[in-house]
Amino acid sequence: MLLVGLVVVSVLLTAGGWVTLRGWQARSHLVNAAGLAKDLSAQVLAGDVDRAQRTLSALQQQATAARGATGDPVWWLGQRTPYAGDDLTAVRQISVAVDDLARQAFPTLLRVDLASLVPKQGRLDVNRLREVSAEVSRADQAVRSSSERLRAVATGGLVAQVRDAVTALRAELDQLGDLTSAADRGARLLPPLLGADGPRSFLLVSQNPAELRATGGMFGAYAVLRADSGRVRLAGQGDSSRLRFFDPPLKVGPEARRLWSDLPGRYPADVNLSPDFPAAAALYREMVRRRTGTTVDGVLAVDPVVLSYLLGVIGPVTVPDGPTLAGSTAVRTLLSDSYRDLDTYAQDTFFARAAVGVFNALFTKTVDPKALLTVIRRSIQERRILFWSVRSDEQRALAGTRLAGQLPEKDTVPTVGVFLNDGSGAKLGYYLRFSATLTVGACQPDGRRELRLRVTVRSTAPRSGLSESVTGLALSGDKYTARTFVSVHTPSGGAVLTGRLDGRDTAMGGGTDRRRQVAVANVEVGPGQTRTLDVTLLTGQNGAGTADLVLTPTVTPWTTQIVTAPRCEQ
Repeated sequence: MLLVGLVVVSVLLTAGGWVTLRGWQARSHLVNAAGLAKDLSAQVLAGDVDRAQRTLSALQQQATAARGATGDPVWWLGQRTPYAGDDLTAVRQISVAVDDLARQAFPTLLRVDLASLVPKQGRLDVNRLREVSAEVSRADQAVRSSSERLRAVATGGLVAQVRDAVTALRAELDQLGDLTSAADRGARLLPPLLGADGPRSFLLVSQNPAELRATGGMFGAYAVLRADSGRVRLAGQGDSSRLRFFDPPLKVGPEARRLWSDLPGRYPADVNLSPDFPAAAALYREMVRRRTGTTVDGVLAVDPVVLSYLLGVIGPVTVPDGPTLAGSTAVRTLLSDSYRDLDTYAQDTFFARAAVGVFNALFTKTVDPKALLTVIRRSIQERRILFWSVRSDEQRALAGTRLAGQLPEKDTVPTVGVFLNDGSGAKLGYYLRFSATLTVGACQPDGRRELRLRVTVRSTAPRSGLSESVTGLALSGDKYTARTFVSVHTPSGGAVLTGRLDGRDTAMGGGTDRRRQVAVANVEVGPGQTRTLDVTLLTGQNGAGTADLVLTPTVTPWTTQIVTAPRCEQ
């Protein structure tokens, strides 16, 4: 929760007794605000609105007092003194940010009725959602304004405690900003998407991570959904295998073609070999149109892990001609048991029916709105829910979000992509476990920075006993050895320097993705084995001491670590 980290604020003051007194007052008020904010978070999540309102009132008093303690003329003069001035300015900015949030963002968020954001009796109230949109937008603007103010604070010369406080508050504002920004976009986009301005139709695609693709998994089954005035119904379903292949292939972008030839445009199951979800969704939409005559307004992709999260909120769902799905067992049922019990066509049908069954239950059952919004946020954070709209204005609103399923055009911090594609022609992805460590290394004379990436792949597959529908084509040469193509995308403007597999130099295919270099390594791992891929990269010329990872979501979440370093001297 925002503000929790503020208890570390302890100011080094050298500008006289009055400023020292006011500084300790500000510190005391900020510490109190931190505790109240933590209580407020718990009360909001518990739905205890009355107590939350009282807590908010106390929080506002403490935040206003902190702002007042750092806003008098003596403090203003102290900000202009050597040594202590920068620290006093930083504490002032923290106090202003906390007060603005307590006065502008939090009251607005408390007024939002979470129940209005979830369906009731098979319908989402799109008119109420539009009313909520204005309030959420105001809260988002307040968070962004505070975040921008703190971004303007230079931290290089601050004492450690103040610098750490600014850094912690920035991080928590970024996290809160992700939430308010996503809520703002959702409240604006959902009414038209759900047919408030006329009927809309979408493909609901099930990504199957048992056979990995860059955006999460092979597009195996789909359903056609129709939305009208907040109601959603099933209008048809199908699967990729029945779409067959396309000769001549559909047009693929030149960069994707250099990496994957014409496979994304030829085979429906390969449209997402590239991590660019909008391109994959557009290809798949056109393939469905050509084979079935059905034209849709967008593509929504989910995976079995998302379904398991939703089932944990809405309860078990019975799938026609299939087993009952429950949150704790859905992933195993969909990605393991089904291959043992069903043939290929029946599996795809079951996947489609499972996705539709869960979404039908979501729209017809009474659910806890807080729990539902929590799992949806988690799914989006893990990139397990992706959406693309054929309408350019809606797609622009999604740009830069995790929901869009793209690497950013420009990096705020150096961003490395690690994307996975199965090369086995099998369904062994269920048994693979992945980890990644990204270490920020030395500064280069030209302003770039070295990054060291380590990716490990471990197989938990048995040595025998799997069905042919799991072992598939066995393109690695052994039915139980998984072949995974690991694609490493450098930061924007960066470069790949070296690649080593298990400590030995390894050949890596290459290409580009907009302003990013791409290196592709073939990693084959047998039952019980662990393979380690080490790649050395360069960033663009920004000298940042941190970095970010964007990863293909897998059956079991990645284990990740980012090792930071001081920013390079400019």
